[in-house]
Amino acid sequence: MPDVLIKNVRLLLDHVLTPAEILIEDGRVIGISKEFRVSNLNETIDGKNAIAIPAGIDAHVHFRDPGMTYKESWYTGSCSAAAGGIATVLEHPNTLPPVIDKSGFNEKLKQARKKSVIDFGINGGVTNNLEKLSELWDLGAACFGEIFMAESTGGLNIDEKTLGSALSKIGKLGAVAAIHAEDDALRLLNEALLLHDQSDDVHSRIRPNECEEIAVRKCLAINASGAVPANLHFCHISTPEAVSLIEAERTKLKLQNPFKNESEKTGNAEKIGNTENEKNKKGSSSKNESVSTSSQVSLPTLRRITCEVTPHHLFLSTKDCGRLKTFGKMNPPLRDSKSASLMMNALNSGMINAVASDHAPHRSYEKETAMKAAPSGVPGVETLMPLLLAAVRKNMLSLERMVEVTSRNPARIFDLERVGKGFLKSGFDADILLFHPKEITTIKAKNLHSRCEWTPYEGMDGIFPVMTLSRGDVVWDGQQIIVKKGHGKFLAGAGKKEDGSDLEDWGDAEEDEEEEE
Repeated sequence: MPDVLIKNVRLLLDHVLTPAEILIEDGRVIGISKEFRVSNLNETIDGKNAIAIPAGIDAHVHFRDPGMTYKESWYTGSCSAAAGGIATVLEHPNTLPPVIDKSGFNEKLKQARKKSVIDFGINGGVTNNLEKLSELWDLGAACFGEIFMAESTGGLNIDEKTLGSALSKIGKLGAVAAIHAEDDALRLLNEALLLHDQSDDVHSRIRPNECEEIAVRKCLAINASGAVPANLHFCHISTPEAVSLIEAERTKLKLQNPFKNESEKTGNAEKIGNTENEKNKKGSSSKNESVSTSSQVSLPTLRRITCEVTPHHLFLSTKDCGRLKTFGKMNPPLRDSKSASLMMNALNSGMINAVASDHAPHRSYEKETAMKAAPSGVPGVETLMPLLLAAVRKNMLSLERMVEVTSRNPARIFDLERVGKGFLKSGFDADILLFHPKEITTIKAKNLHSRCEWTPYEGMDGIFPVMTLSRGDVVWDGQQIIVKKGHGKFLAGAGKKEDGSDLEDWGDAEEDEEEEE
């Protein structure tokens, strides 16, 4: 029997915003129709004419737990994610201890199981631990990385020889290698040249566009020369030069790219908020006629090269360095406004495949120091979807493209489609974001939920969700988190061996109540 009915919402179906209802059973969507006639439901949710889209998948977060929970924790980070419309995260390995062996993996899994309010995957780290990669894959690592080609938070950067060996091992496993592409030699040279420079944009000049371009070129060459090349995913790509290299490599190798912009084939999706146009569109379903489509067949395993961009490399630039100062310091750094504009063009064209936050929080007192001494990283998991929805409202990209890069594509890149993620359709998890397109608000740190209590997007426009559902349960009701710690489910990677080792008692979630509050 169905558990939940969501009525009075609009869905993007066949490239048109269409009035519909969503029926949910056991946490999964079982039908989408113009109207259902059902009784004995546990819950009926009135969407009040909101638009429903798949909740976001943020494939790049650093929740700092374990080891640095004063910056963030699995509870505060996942609450922040849910309040921003994210229902799934992939957490990266540079914590204390780092996720570079069984002990580090299980410690993070223990904390996440106890605290997270949304579903999660855990990435395996790559350092001088090549003999541990198979072990991490067997434990259920979602992918490997980010693999640091240059110094960054956590000190997990590796040299080119180790990178080559790691990529070959990851290729043999059939896994994804997530790459942090910056050239350390150029970084070190520029640090020496700019030793006494204390200007607001010095971090961007120490790690210029060329720094990323060189690293991407090297990584592509190293991977291609390996015995079994890995599937590559470039994290937080920030320069048009790097995007061009990635696209050229795809073309040279004649790689299939299932993550291109599908809306290009049929025209842009209808612009949100245009009620009159919606009424005049043809093809709306008659009463009780199903408007759902069958689940798409999972793509075969093939060699892939994909990339993501962050909101800070789309919506911020070096023009903001004077305003943000150390609060705008991250790796890779802010780029000039022309680069940011070209990155948005690449996102729209399909050359960039996904958007992820690279949520990397530090407390204000850590940032309030000299530029070169300040830690790199900015929070962003709660503002990712609101910033993009506001960009849709401003016609910077289509709603359809926005959905592709925040749910469908991340699910396919990281094999989350296999576990029911990434689509708002029958058979998939009912991870749903409801929003009203005209409710544009000003982003303010005081209204956000990250423990770090600041945002680089202060004062910018955002459209926040009025509701976020995870597997059919309302996690965020527009005002507060309404599920308990531990609601989130571990999404094991395809290599997970079912040996029962993940079924141990993880302890009482309430034992950390004082620390979390």
